[in-house]
Amino acid sequence: MREVAVLGLGMHPWGKFPEKPLNNICRVAVEAALSDADLQWRDVQAVAAASSRFSGGKGWGLNGNDVVEDMGSTGVPVYNLSAGCAAGGNAFNIGCMLVASGCHDVVMVVGGEKMPKGFIQTSGLEDESDPEYLRQRCIGLPGPGFWALLTRRRMAEYGTTEEDLARIAVKAHEVGTHNENARFRQLFSIEDVLKSNMVSYPLRLYEICPVSDGAAAVILCSAEIARKKTTSPVTVAASAVATARFDDGIPRALACPIGSGSAHHSEAAIAVGRALETAAVGPKDIDLVELQDNTVYYELAFPEEWGLCEPGESESLMRAGETLPTGRLPINPSGGFLCFGEATTAQGLFQICEVGWQLRGAAAQRQVPNAKLGLAQSLGLGGNAAAAVLKR
Repeated sequence: MREVAVLGLGMHPWGKFPEKPLNNICRVAVEAALSDADLQWRDVQAVAAASSRFSGGKGWGLNGNDVVEDMGSTGVPVYNLSAGCAAGGNAFNIGCMLVASGCHDVVMVVGGEKMPKGFIQTSGLEDESDPEYLRQRCIGLPGPGFWALLTRRRMAEYGTTEEDLARIAVKAHEVGTHNENARFRQLFSIEDVLKSNMVSYPLRLYEICPVSDGAAAVILCSAEIARKKTTSPVTVAASAVATARFDDGIPRALACPIGSGSAHHSEAAIAVGRALETAAVGPKDIDLVELQDNTVYYELAFPEEWGLCEPGESESLMRAGETLPTGRLPINPSGGFLCFGEATTAQGLFQICEVGWQLRGAAAQRQVPNAKLGLAQSLGLGGNAAAAVLKR
């Protein structure tokens, strides 16, 4: 298998853009990635696209075909991927395999989304034979309620306080204010967060990410091509995808067995573990992490579940400033989902872009000093997860 390089990175800023069609948003990201790679659209040999039913255009999850028609129909193969919020990471994985296998030398990976208002729904069909419909109808627990239950369990086990939760949101905006692509760039105090509306105890409005519109694109190529363009390319040390174990204790249908392990989102732990193993590195070798923080809880739980720190240690690291870009374990120097909001299929690719910029030393005031190895992780509906390790 060939070494894969990340040559081009591009992004459309996150926000809400009712006046912009999705194609226009994706085009900004695609053209930025091409410019960054010093390539033309005709140089792209294949497209791996993160797609969903929210995407507009043709629907049916054909976002990659919409992008190709918009940029120019050159006959290239298109691989449309759907994996909820892990779709961008899954598409990145396919793009990596296309290049590593020698099938294609230059691959565009793209994800873009315009999200509807309100809680994210699944099929939307009232079908009594559909477990997802029954779960939502019978249990009635949207994302914030589920995250709140996980948070309350952590509070009972480790003594996590409401102030601890608020500090994570404060930290996110402290770094996110320096990110020109973030939707929410205002600074908060702990008091500001604690005074924001209670959504589902103990989680408040500023501690949960909203839905957003956005797009990101990445150009992958062979190391041989990358060496012709740059003397210090960012390369893919590993890319992995996984699905959940049946016994991790997360109620994905109407019932589940009691969890047997400490990682409640087993799919994330499996994907991260595979990525680290493939990259031949340990958790403590990672210089920065972009993880999926739909809510502040995940910034506490995930680093412990993956071995980046000890169980119950996340709060003390955060209080000591060790999760800032200048700390021992930088987490979400981009500002994370809390500052971007969730544009489902694009999330995994915005993480790749941020890790890539960090490894290039191009993240300005949010830069992690001397970053050489970065981890990106995303988690999606259906027990999907993706993880990638980039190196320089």
